[in-house]
Amino acid sequence: MKISAKIFPWENPLVFDSGSWSLEVGDVIIVNVDSGIESGVVEKIDIESKEEVPNIARKATSIDLEVIEKNKKKNEDAVKICRNLVNEKKLAMKIVNARFSFDGGRVIFSFIAEKRVDFRDLVKSLSKKFQRSIRLQQIGSRDEARGRGGFGVCGRELCCIKFSGNLKSVITEDAKVQQMGQRGSERLSGLCGRLKCCLGFESEQYRKSLLKMPKIGKKFTIEGKEVKITELDVLAEKVTVEFENKNKKKVHISELKA
Repeated sequence: MKISAKIFPWENPLVFDSGSWSLEVGDVIIVNVDSGIESGVVEKIDIESKEEVPNIARKATSIDLEVIEKNKKKNEDAVKICRNLVNEKKLAMKIVNARFSFDGGRVIFSFIAEKRVDFRDLVKSLSKKFQRSIRLQQIGSRDEARGRGGFGVCGRELCCIKFSGNLKSVITEDAKVQQMGQRGSERLSGLCGRLKCCLGFESEQYRKSLLKMPKIGKKFTIEGKEVKITELDVLAEKVTVEFENKNKKKVHISELKA
């Protein structure tokens, strides 16, 4: 049976073969990944996939769980130490998270930076401080939100968490085709400061529906009078038209005559 498990809080879940282990959602497992031995949490089970994936090493034992808990405390301390070093070296980067590998041989720090940062001296200082292999992983603001968790204004869990996997990039055009561009960045932005993921869910359907709709400003005839399109109601296939006397009326597109 194939399962997906969250290994790093800032990355998408990875798929593994459970082998002979009986697992449920929420179980902690020990796995071998490219960076070494890590722990993870099962998110989904019985995944349909024809690809060959690695087997998990084992379901976490009570001793494994103790190691993981100790590492969590060390992770918190590592973040504080790294942030202090970043401030001392005046580097334009934000340290988001830290993770000691399960086998204790590495410490991975995730960070956000607007521009390219030369952190070679920081890595040297961290290596000297922790006496372990150090890796710095740049992530995006959406990845930070995914790692921290939370709820959107809709009251539901953040889309970047609920819908695991690669989310499509959301662009300003997605808001415009849904006639939401005028709402302002504050109302269209999620907790990560980027455009809300949910703007991408229906944008393609709006694009298809817009092909049936007339352009704003185009003129038609209704009831023998010339009118101009001022607003679109895409889902209802209706438009708001303005008469020469400035009166307005909402009509179905089937009523428009060229």
